[in-house]
Amino acid sequence: QAAGYIRRLAEILLGQGVAAEQLTQIISTLNDALTRRIIELEKTRHALAGIEWCWLAFGSEGRHEQTISSDQDNGLIFRDYQHRTEGQARELLLPFAQAVNRALDACGFPLCKGNIMAGNPRWCLSLPEWQAQFSAWVRDPEPEALMNAAIFFDIRPLYGNDELAETLRETMRALTWNNERFLRQMAQEALQARPPLGLLRDFVTGEDGELDLKKSGVRLFVDAARVFGLAAGVSPSSTAQRLREAGAKLNVQETELAAMVEAFFFIQSLRLREQMTPDAGRLQESHNRIHPDKLNDVDRRILKECLRQARRLQTRLALDYQL
Repeated sequence: QAAGYIRRLAEILLGQGVAAEQLTQIISTLNDALTRRIIELEKTRHALAGIEWCWLAFGSEGRHEQTISSDQDNGLIFRDYQHRTEGQARELLLPFAQAVNRALDACGFPLCKGNIMAGNPRWCLSLPEWQAQFSAWVRDPEPEALMNAAIFFDIRPLYGNDELAETLRETMRALTWNNERFLRQMAQEALQARPPLGLLRDFVTGEDGELDLKKSGVRLFVDAARVFGLAAGVSPSSTAQRLREAGAKLNVQETELAAMVEAFFFIQSLRLREQMTPDAGRLQESHNRIHPDKLNDVDRRILKECLRQARRLQTRLALDYQL
């Protein structure tokens, strides 16, 4: 019921013209409160004494950029004071984590198709295990490692002992700071997706005439901002704050930064509008897809300019890393 209220409030605020930056922050904050309440209820049903732990948010939730159709990306980090092995502590935590994952699913946050969830033993790890995992990704940035970095490096503590998460974040910053080889490969990965701008027509779409605002829009800003944020060693995990803080350190003009941030949030607003259409029976994947031809002339022109801003951002990334 509470999850339903959050969606209806988001629809009302969007209809009242609340800006996408504020709206996604409101949605993420309310979803955080909902998740924390689920965790509080579930932890009383499991024997977790002697274990310090923290529930971690990754992906869009870790960036404070959840939309209405976001699925789960979460994990657990722990430290045991009862002299149990890491495996024994994990066995106690997994039933609890899986119960939270199921409850979140029941509240409208779908289970992650890639199984990036705390209930997966692979992502329920002690602090040393997480540190070793991050170190392995940075040391040997194969395609899968780069894909994982794109998810797990957007990390935020949600409930529990924040110190564990902050220690892990410090490890991540230490591993990536001035690590030109890793950052260059992250930049190379970020440039795999290009703005869908056409030479003969405004947009390059699929055969169905649709444009994916997540994969071909938002992702362009998110991936580039992550590289800039890691390179500058800034703390925020959100795309806008990474661009603002890293851009200032990298001597990007304020007007240029403002244009990039506004472009990112305009595309986010189009996603939110699409996700809140009355057709609730659509597949989740379709919630991020639009027909550009069905946009009004003003929105079409703004969307085209937003994608040009993404192209400028990628051009700067390519120049910085000589790609």
